[in-house]
Amino acid sequence: MASDIDFVNYVMDQIKDAGQTTCKKMFGEYMVYVNQKPVILICDNTAFVKKLDCVQPLLENCETGRPYNGAREHYILDVDDREQMFEAVNELEKVIPVPKKKSKKQGKM
Repeated sequence: MASDIDFVNYVMDQIKDAGQTTCKKMFGEYMVYVNQKPVILICDNTAFVKKLDCVQPLLENCETGRPYNGAREHYILDVDDREQMFEAVNELEKVIPVPKKKSKKQGKM
């Protein structure tokens, strides 16, 4: 089941003070970026963040789940808890790098 853009917009509104927020649609689901860093993965209208040490004390009591088959376990954010989301995103944004641009491979000759 693909995520609803209204849900994505709600999540982005909840963290708007964390920095520049954008989203990118990927395979019917969405990645939310903060300052060009992939921070929140939205699948089936559920907001997931990686289980990193920097957010463990803040999110240790949160539900966990897998955003898709084969994925590692992630924390599930309570999107109605703006303060917790903001704090988690701020911590993640500090440690997650900006993705490197992939260079285009030259065709075979």
